[in-house]
Amino acid sequence: MLNDMNPTKPIAIEKRIIFALDVESPQEAKKLVERLEDHIRFYKVGLQLFLAGWFKIIEWIVKRNLEVMVDLKFFDVPETVASAVGQLKDRGATFATVHGNDEILKAAVEKKNGTKILAVTVLTSLDQADINELGFKCSVKELVLTRAKRALAIGCDGVISSGLEAPQLRADLGNNFMIVVPGVRPVENREDDQKRVVDVKSAFQNGADYIVVGRPIRLASDPVAEVQRMQREIVEVLGH
Repeated sequence: MLNDMNPTKPIAIEKRIIFALDVESPQEAKKLVERLEDHIRFYKVGLQLFLAGWFKIIEWIVKRNLEVMVDLKFFDVPETVASAVGQLKDRGATFATVHGNDEILKAAVEKKNGTKILAVTVLTSLDQADINELGFKCSVKELVLTRAKRALAIGCDGVISSGLEAPQLRADLGNNFMIVVPGVRPVENREDDQKRVVDVKSAFQNGADYIVVGRPIRLASDPVAEVQRMQREIVEVLGH
């Protein structure tokens, strides 16, 4: 059932989960896509796979009428980021992630050419102790909200945020932008490098439009059954 935190964007259930193809080779990625594509229509290509398969793996996924999030977290001087984002033109990517200050985000937005730009707020592998060590004099929630506000003002289409901070983003910034939540884990499966995590239901109850899931599906004894279980939970929250 919908609550005030739930966005009402018309996103198909098969696209609500972005499956993270965090594997070593294009061959392994293709096997996973072929196994899951009847159930998941959105895939993440990150640094590991991109360096192994370059643009060919993105093009292969797009040609199957599937969507791709290019999760390279572009972070460099603005001119270089602009050039890098420009390389995505006509590649068919739906989302690209950018991590940086205002000038970096502006450079990415100016060159997006139809690809939606998602600003990374705070990595889900970081917690308050990490933020303190990095020299920030604020809470994780304050940092996420500040970065999200600035990103949206610049023209980013959405943000990458932990599900823990999503309720505050929705409450303060509304529903007219996308929240993509990584670090989603089943309650019983939290022994890895992610620190600020939520489960599937909580992510969508808190305001997520999409979740990024990799290992919990890939390492499941029956990945398709695990996807279907997660999708049932999403439907319970969103009602469609």
